Amino acid sequence: MTINIKYIGFIFLLALFVIPEANAQYGYNNGYNNGYNRNSRRNSPIPRMEEPQSKPENLTAEEIVEREMPKIIEALELNDFEQAVVSSILTKYVQQSIELQLLKLPADKTREAAEKIRENQKEELKAGLPEDKFNQLVELQKQGYKKIKKKKKKKDKSEG
Repeated sequence: MTINIKYIGFIFLLALFVIPEANAQYGYNNGYNNGYNRNSRRNSPIPRMEEPQSKPENLTAEEIVEREMPKIIEALELNDFEQAVVSSILTKYVQQSIELQLLKLPADKTREAAEKIRENQKEELKAGLPEDKFNQLVELQKQGYKKIKKKKKKKDKSEG
């Protein structure tokens, strides 16, 4: 039995074209994939951007107030009693604001209700805090709870 060289050449060329196609189609890459295959997709060498961390959306009123209280305490230098008063008042009105958002009222009614909530909160805080700390808290809320810088007395350079 003699094997014709034409048949061997034909089989060799056929194997040369068919094997890479089969590997590509079925995913049998055997390391000829530059570090990427189905099993390594999770560990790909391509750096991925981290998603910006957003605030968890379903916080309770207590959790929201708990996050903001350290800033308020630091800025206003509240004692324990004042901390308790501010915390309870803010929790109450943050809860009302959350409930208002859940109702999904028309825009004008939502605006009116939100304004009423702010007014009531302001009145209760005014009644529960000394006037100077109440004014500082109002200013702090306007600034978005950034730390209020205390005013330093400037010395006259002309003296001395």
